Amino acid sequence: MIAVKKHGVILEKTEIEFENSGVLNPAVYKDGNIVHMFYQAVRDGGFSCIGYCKLDGPLKVIERSLKPKFCQKESYEYKGVEDPRITKIDDSFYLSYTASDGINCFGAYATSKDLLKFERKGIVTPKLTFEEYADIIQLDFDKINIAHFMFYRLFKRYKLKDLLKKKIFVWDKSVVFFPKKIQGKLAMLHRLHPSIQILCFNDPSELTKDFWKKYVSKLHKHIVLAPKYKHENNRIGAGCPPIETDQGWLLIYYSAQHTPKGIVHHACAALLDLEDPWKELGRLKEPLFSPTEPSEIEGNVNNMIFPTGAALFNEDLYIYYGTADSKIAAASINMNALLQEIKNQSKQKKLL
Repeated sequence: MIAVKKHGVILEKTEIEFENSGVLNPAVYKDGNIVHMFYQAVRDGGFSCIGYCKLDGPLKVIERSLKPKFCQKESYEYKGVEDPRITKIDDSFYLSYTASDGINCFGAYATSKDLLKFERKGIVTPKLTFEEYADIIQLDFDKINIAHFMFYRLFKRYKLKDLLKKKIFVWDKSVVFFPKKIQGKLAMLHRLHPSIQILCFNDPSELTKDFWKKYVSKLHKHIVLAPKYKHENNRIGAGCPPIETDQGWLLIYYSAQHTPKGIVHHACAALLDLEDPWKELGRLKEPLFSPTEPSEIEGNVNNMIFPTGAALFNEDLYIYYGTADSKIAAASINMNALLQEIKNQSKQKKLL
């Protein structure tokens, strides 16, 4: 397996109120030698907003804002704006995030021309109740595992919503935009448990309830990656924005694994076709890296590695990730070696 170098923690919580409980899951944008980092900041009580810092090179923090850069505003964001990713498409930056009201979680995004002011574009994931979702989902068992089916069917059968006072919608998280349009449209990865899907659209106004009913009824057609290996047996989700290479779209994603000690989250890697990103060209059979360091093993959520940003410095790809939902760390790997390893493992599979 190729070598991954862990560089350790590069950002921790402070005593400032908005980030006094933890910092995690950073979105990054590289401009020359500068890395702009937008990270989830958590205050006591579990409320989240997005903080900002600037790096000179891949690891050295040279500036850090004393105030949040993006805060809760809408009712669906009451509990927090979480798990940011950032992508530049043409001349605009797209900041995608999870909007949480404490019960429901939706994918949403905002845009900016200068990384200073962001304009909300709203929710871009389905507002379907679990019952509605269970009624319309059509399963392709080659791509959707039985856990997907059982989760939603059991929810409907036992009417679990009756235990809650508030309407509960299906969760859709891990919204990540491609850095260029696909087939002339905005393209984003998202996660309806337990797989990764691709959604293409021109404007959020298109994403009506009727649209989502049709989309979910043919969900298997939109899945790009489904859990396959042991370390993916709980779920997978998009991590860093896809990176365009001459070999295909490199996707650094995360997986969650059921183990006797509980859920363990890993960083993983796959390669998608440039013209048809619904087509998987290959993926690593083992995690790219897993929790091994104390900061990754123990924290607000134990055994957690959550990659959300990446930046290329020469031939080294730096991956920025949340550790145990508490701190931010970085790891690096040779880009060419990673692409070659994915290709080699793909060829080995075809020969078997």
